[in-house]
Amino acid sequence: MVKNKLSTKNIIIAIIVLGIILYSFMGIDFSSARFSLEFARTAFVGMFHPDWSYVSDGTSEDLLSLLGLTLAIAFLGTTIASIISLPLSMISANNIFKNNVIFSKLGKFICDILRAFPELIYAIIFVTIVGPGPFAGVMAIAISQIGMLGKLYTDEWESIDQAPVEAMNAVGANFWQVLFFARIPQLTAKFFSLSLNHFEIALRSATILGLVGAGGLGAPIIFAIQARNWPRVGIILLGIIITILIVDQFSGLVRKKLQ
Repeated sequence: MVKNKLSTKNIIIAIIVLGIILYSFMGIDFSSARFSLEFARTAFVGMFHPDWSYVSDGTSEDLLSLLGLTLAIAFLGTTIASIISLPLSMISANNIFKNNVIFSKLGKFICDILRAFPELIYAIIFVTIVGPGPFAGVMAIAISQIGMLGKLYTDEWESIDQAPVEAMNAVGANFWQVLFFARIPQLTAKFFSLSLNHFEIALRSATILGLVGAGGLGAPIIFAIQARNWPRVGIILLGIIITILIVDQFSGLVRKKLQ
């Protein structure tokens, strides 16, 4: 009997999900979609014959220079976010300031607001405020990641082992002694790991922010695509892939050292 009820429930859920998928598919206008086999062939052939001369041509607009700029934007944005997220997450954690529940609610509300918008929206705003350039990209990544890292840091604060905290409280330790000798030592490695993970995310985001004038590789990619310069697109994509693989390997080594 229970099995029949479960089967009926699963069938109903499957029908609902299928109905949503079909409704979504039918709601998309495919009339303007066009596929050209020759265009696709030209694009793929061009991308698999990268423009190696673009790797380094002695200007500040070559691939290596822009990759370095993209890395700098991602690193600086993540660093700023990590530093600001630390006190913000302390305020947000409901087990740090137990007597001031309003602090926790306010901190979590700030984190929710900051991570509600993607980096691209922040980039457009900061390009308007401070003008186009890397600074707008750094601020866009930093503001967005303050919300994300703040939420993750808060979860870590709230899930720490309370035994060391209770032991130090029992021997008369004050708030700061408990914080620096019982709480933070449990979280240092986790915070570094989270920041490294978000540096990788920021690196991917930084390659897109240039589309709106916030520095990095976004602008060269879109210009190359618009000009149908597929060899240029190919070498830029190859550079991004290699950079992300290197960063991923480096992050993995650092995480192993922190464990």
